Amino acid sequence: MSSKKIFLKLFKFIFGALLLFIALFPVYWLIVMAVQPSEALSDPKLLPHSLTVMNFIELFTEKNFGRALSNSLLITLKFSVFSVLFEVLLGFVMALFVQSLTKKTARLMRISLLIPYLLPSVTVALSFRMMLSPNYGIINKALEGLGITAPNWFSDMRTALPMLILIDIWQNAPFVFLLLYAAMQAIPKSQYEAAKIDGASYPALVRYVTIPGILPVLALSALLRTIDSFRIFDKVNLLTGGGPANSTTTITQYLYTYGIKNLKFGFGSAGAIIMTILVLLLSVAYIKKAVE
Repeated sequence: MSSKKIFLKLFKFIFGALLLFIALFPVYWLIVMAVQPSEALSDPKLLPHSLTVMNFIELFTEKNFGRALSNSLLITLKFSVFSVLFEVLLGFVMALFVQSLTKKTARLMRISLLIPYLLPSVTVALSFRMMLSPNYGIINKALEGLGITAPNWFSDMRTALPMLILIDIWQNAPFVFLLLYAAMQAIPKSQYEAAKIDGASYPALVRYVTIPGILPVLALSALLRTIDSFRIFDKVNLLTGGGPANSTTTITQYLYTYGIKNLKFGFGSAGAIIMTILVLLLSVAYIKKAVE
């Protein structure tokens, strides 16, 4: 074996090991924190010798945890289902629309539609908080000008969660659009031409040519957005803090409030591991269905 091949193999091994370390070390430390008592986390000398499962026991036996977890899980599921559903539908419609435009117009439209997705989530949350402010928000002022009494969007149980879903759709639908539009460009033009020769209408082209051609990417888009929606935290924490009356407390917000904010890092880490397992199970189900 030549020295060049030996060097290449050695480089691949070292680079692969480095990538694995970068990817897995934070997960390892999360597990270490989850199986340590609270006092061990304040004294690094005790790590990782005082292993315990008390954080997991507390997680499932804590007085209000069962009710809080079921409530948080239900809210997270509502958020995920509605946000992902409308993001995929809106992204698909946007992709169809841009595909029907001329090349020059489509290029300009692609750039414009991607701007919401390129903005930081914190910026988006703060912008909507200002626009929807009950005191000086431009949207509330416009509604008042029309004689409509605007609600306090983030303090009303009827509107807080729908507004979070709407803001998430506004920001992330362009991501789905980008994936689906790229997939549409990969569909051979000959398939559309053959279908047109057979007299297929535009709805028929979409149903029998476009959708089957982008189905794997459609499933991938739904998977990626579902995983991301399960991890929603920044918008919830900045806009509602989980309120009013815990009506927007997602799993991540719950773990932050009752774990990290109360300096119960082991408790929060144990909850994060449980949430990760749930997301992995969901991901496996999605991937298996997509492969089939």
